[in-house]
Amino acid sequence: MSKILLSADTTCDLSDELKKETGVFLTPLHIIIDENSYEDGVNITPEEIYKNFDATGTLPKTAAVNTQEYIDYFKPYIDDGYDVIHINLGKALSSSYQNCVVAANKIGHIYPINSCNLSTGSGHLVLEAYKRIQQGMPAKDIAEQLTELVSHCHSSFVIDKLNYLRAGGRCSSLAVLGANLLQLKPSILVNNEDGSMTVGKKYRGRLENVLVQYVDETLSKYDKIRDERIFITHAGIGDKYVEIVKKELQKRNFFKNIYITRAGCTISSHCGPGTLGILFMTE
Repeated sequence: MSKILLSADTTCDLSDELKKETGVFLTPLHIIIDENSYEDGVNITPEEIYKNFDATGTLPKTAAVNTQEYIDYFKPYIDDGYDVIHINLGKALSSSYQNCVVAANKIGHIYPINSCNLSTGSGHLVLEAYKRIQQGMPAKDIAEQLTELVSHCHSSFVIDKLNYLRAGGRCSSLAVLGANLLQLKPSILVNNEDGSMTVGKKYRGRLENVLVQYVDETLSKYDKIRDERIFITHAGIGDKYVEIVKKELQKRNFFKNIYITRAGCTISSHCGPGTLGILFMTE
């Protein structure tokens, strides 16, 4: 049986328990604050990003894993006889995937997967890859099956406050003011054909009520939802809101596993605290 290294960008946002269970190797994207470069999930936390934003009103820049970094990360394993399955942040969101492809072309034995997704939307693919590695499948076959599964991963989020979107240039100050006055909370939808993001329904009202409505309407859109797992992923929202969503999912008595995970620095720096999403797969 061939040796396979399971790897992903840090943006897969899996919990520590799932990272340990799968043994996934993580390649960190870069977080740049005041010309200082940090590694996502290694030497900076979302709380530090939020603290800096509160103090300065500016967001960090994020940067992809470059080609040489991928080569440096993977070459010792390849020299030791491993093949690498690597799940990348969606191509529309970062150049990490393309950089990984270049690395694969240079040294071989790397199978980059364009997740066309972010956060635990790509985390689903990590868990699917792990299952297949445990079954003894060759890396090439696993990569082919993961590519077919990309369009079956569905991700969306609700954003409580738009301050981070405004600071990142994704909406105007006037739009933020209007949304706050009207208690509007937009949903952000991930297009699993290319990884791009669009604004979905703009919910109105108290966040606890919005989240119940969001869960119900999101799940009702899809036929043949897989029952194996669903992620509740958030960027630092209060525990009571996580519990509200968890109870809504539990009431359905459908999902075998409800995983709660915290978004890392790359995702959090773009959406800010008060963001929560549900991420699941369909058949």
